[in-house]
Amino acid sequence: MMSQTKKLSIAFYWHMHQPVYQLTPEGDFLMPWVRLHAIKDYLDMATILDKFKKIKLNFNLVPVLLDALINYGEKGFHDLHSRISIKDTEDLDDDDKEFILNNFFDANYQTMIFPHEEYNKLYQKRISSAECSLDIFTDQEYSDLMAYFNLVWFSPSHKNKYPELKKLIKKGKNYDKNDRRTIIEIQRDIIRKIIPTYKKLAQKNRIEITTSPYYHPILPILSDMSGIKKSFSQDLPIELKMELDAKLQTELALSRIEELFGKRPKGIWPSEHCVSSKTLEMFKNLGIEWSISDEGILSSSIDFEFVRDFKGYLEDPYHLLKSYEYKNGLKMIFRDAVIPNLISFEYPNHDSELAANDLYDRIKVAQGKLLTSPDAEHLITIAMDGENCWENYPQDGFSFLKTLYKLIEEDNTLETVLISDYIAREKYHKPLKKIHAGSWINKNFKLWIDEPLKNLAWTYVKQVRDDFSNFVKENPLHPNIENARRELFICEGSDWFWWYGEPNDSGRDNIFDYLFREHLKNIYYNLDLEPPAYLDTPLISAIAKPSRYPKGEITPHMTGFDSQDDSWLNAGCIDIPDGPLLSESKFFDRICFGYDKENLYLRFYINEYIQKNPELIEKTFQIYVYTRNAERKQSLSPMRLINKTESILPISKEKFHNEIQIAVQGGKIQLLRLIKSIPNNLWVLQSTKDIKSVYDNVIDLSVPFDLLDIANEETMEFCFVNANYGIKDFFIPNDMLLTINRE
Repeated sequence: MMSQTKKLSIAFYWHMHQPVYQLTPEGDFLMPWVRLHAIKDYLDMATILDKFKKIKLNFNLVPVLLDALINYGEKGFHDLHSRISIKDTEDLDDDDKEFILNNFFDANYQTMIFPHEEYNKLYQKRISSAECSLDIFTDQEYSDLMAYFNLVWFSPSHKNKYPELKKLIKKGKNYDKNDRRTIIEIQRDIIRKIIPTYKKLAQKNRIEITTSPYYHPILPILSDMSGIKKSFSQDLPIELKMELDAKLQTELALSRIEELFGKRPKGIWPSEHCVSSKTLEMFKNLGIEWSISDEGILSSSIDFEFVRDFKGYLEDPYHLLKSYEYKNGLKMIFRDAVIPNLISFEYPNHDSELAANDLYDRIKVAQGKLLTSPDAEHLITIAMDGENCWENYPQDGFSFLKTLYKLIEEDNTLETVLISDYIAREKYHKPLKKIHAGSWINKNFKLWIDEPLKNLAWTYVKQVRDDFSNFVKENPLHPNIENARRELFICEGSDWFWWYGEPNDSGRDNIFDYLFREHLKNIYYNLDLEPPAYLDTPLISAIAKPSRYPKGEITPHMTGFDSQDDSWLNAGCIDIPDGPLLSESKFFDRICFGYDKENLYLRFYINEYIQKNPELIEKTFQIYVYTRNAERKQSLSPMRLINKTESILPISKEKFHNEIQIAVQGGKIQLLRLIKSIPNNLWVLQSTKDIKSVYDNVIDLSVPFDLLDIANEETMEFCFVNANYGIKDFFIPNDMLLTINRE
C-alpha cells in the first residue's frame, strides 16, 4: 500500500523596507525609492490576494518605511526626483538638467526602458555621447524623459485602474508639465491606499503583519558587540553599550504597527535575520511569541549540515521544515536559503511560468521526502525581500506569482499559512538549546562590521551617542531630547554600514555617507550644540589616506626586500586598510613614496596573503601621473580602465600625461610599461630602460622624472589603481591625488 502524501504548510513571508532618505523630518527625500517601489510593489503584493481566495501571506513592514509612505501620501512630501518632475522645462537650470541626465535612466533597461520606444531612443541618445553635454536634449525631450522615468515604475496592474494613467502611457511623447503633475498625483493616490489595504486584509485574516526594529538596526551589534568574533578591530570601540537602544527600537516598532493596524505583532523579523542569545532573550521579555532567521543559523545552532545536491535540493529537509522552541520559550522558524536566491537572481532570466513551475516542483520534492517523518506538521518558509527583484521580471513579476499561487491553491496537499496560526496549532516544536550568533549572509556580521570603513562608522556612532548620553544626564528636561534620540536611532540603522566599505556598492555611496553624517550632526543641533568638526569629513575620505608625506629628499636602497633600513625613513606612506572581505583581492598593505633630484621612488608592501600564495596570484596595477603644466594640457588623456558599475568616482574623470603599468605573476614582475599621453585622448608606449624595478618581498621602483616629463619646481600629482585585466577594482587614494613638490 502506497504511503499517503503528508500535507505541507508554506509560509510566504515578504519583507518591505527602505532606509531614511531625508535630512530632516520635514525635508525632501534625497532618493525616490520609497515612492517608486510603492507604485510598483507594495500595493500589488497584497492585492494579488483578490485573485486567490485560499492563499494567505505574511508581510514584514518596517516602521520607517510606513512613516515615509504616510509622508508621501498624506502629507504631500517630495523627493528630489519628483520635485524636479513637476517643474516647467523652461525653469530647469543647468544643475537640474545634469541631475536628470544622471538619474532619470535609473531603471532596469530590459524590462522598463527597452519596451518603450521613445524612452529607449532617449536612452540611446544619452549613452551615445561619452562627453554628454546638457544641450543633448531639447526642452521637450527633457519633459518626456521626466515623464517616462515616473511612468515606467508603475506596476502594470495600475493601468486599468487609472484610465488617465493608461492614456498617458499610450501618449508616448510630447508630455507637458500638466501630464507630469498628473503622474505624480496618481502615484500619491496609490500610496494612500497601501496602509488601509494591508489593514483590511489583516482584519480578514488573509495576511499577518509583523515588523522589525524601528530603523532597522543590527540588534546583536547594538546589544553585545563584545560577543561578535572580529578579525579587524581598527577604529572599533570595544563595546557600544547600546542594549537599551536595541530594546527601545524594538518596542517602538511594535507600538507603531499596533497604532497603524490595530493589532500588536506576535512575531518579529530581526533586521537581516541577525540573531544572538541576547536578542532572543530581549524578544521574549518584550512579549514577542516568535521570530525568524536563516537556514545557516539553524545549521550551526543544531550542529546539522544541510546537504544539497547539484540542483539545490536538500537531501534531508526534515530539520528545516520544523518550528523550534528556544530554551526561553520563544518559538523560531528558519527560512530556506536557496529559494530567495532563485527568486531574486535566477528566475528573472527564464520564462515566468516555467520558473513558477520549477519552484512548485522544488516544494513538492521537499514534501515527498517527509513520508518517513514522525511528525504531522511541517512548514517550509519562503522569506525574502518583497520589493527589489520584481523589476527584473516581465510584468513586474505578476505572471510568476500568479502561476505559483495558482499551482499551490489547486494542490490539496499544500496550504499557505499565517505564521502565528501555524505556531499556535503546532503541538510539537523541536527544542533549540542554543542559537548561533549571525546573519543570513555567511552566518556572521561582516556586512555591517569588521571592515575599516564600517568600523570607523561605528566609532562615529559610539562617540556621538556618548555625547548624547552625557548631555541627557546633565539636561534631562531639554525639550528636544526625543528628537535627538530619533536621529541617533536613524544612525544605528543597518543600511549605512551595509553600503560603507567593502564589498557593496550602491552607486550612491557619497549620498549615503552625507545622510549618515548629517543625521549625526542633527543630534547636536537638536540639543543646541555645535557638531564636532570630524563630522564634516566624509568617512570615505578618512580611509586609505597618506599617513604622512615625504619629509625631505631620499635616495633609498633599491633591494626589493623589506629589511627595515633607514633609507625609506623620510618617505611618504599610505596604508591600505584590510578587512576580511578585502584581504584576498587587495594587492598592497602599504605604499611608500619619495624622491630626490633625479627620481621618483616607490615601494609597495605586498599583501601577506599574496606573499604566501605567489603562484596563485596574477595582479596588475597602474600609476597615473599628472602635473599642472599649461603647455601639456592639450595632450592629457583619460584613464584606460573599465568600471565594474555605473558609480563613477570624481578621480576617475581626471586626465593624465603618463601611466606606469606593472603586472605581477607567480611572484615575479612580468610586465613593466611606461605609456605617454598624446593629443586626441590617445596613449603611446615609451621606453622603460631607465626605470629600475626590484621584487623580493616588496616591489621597489625608481622612475626618472625626465621620463615623466616632470620639470624642476613642478608639482607632480599621482594615484594608484588596482585594475586587473583593465577592470578597476579600487583607487588608492579613492578621492584625491597624492602630491610631490619638486623644489
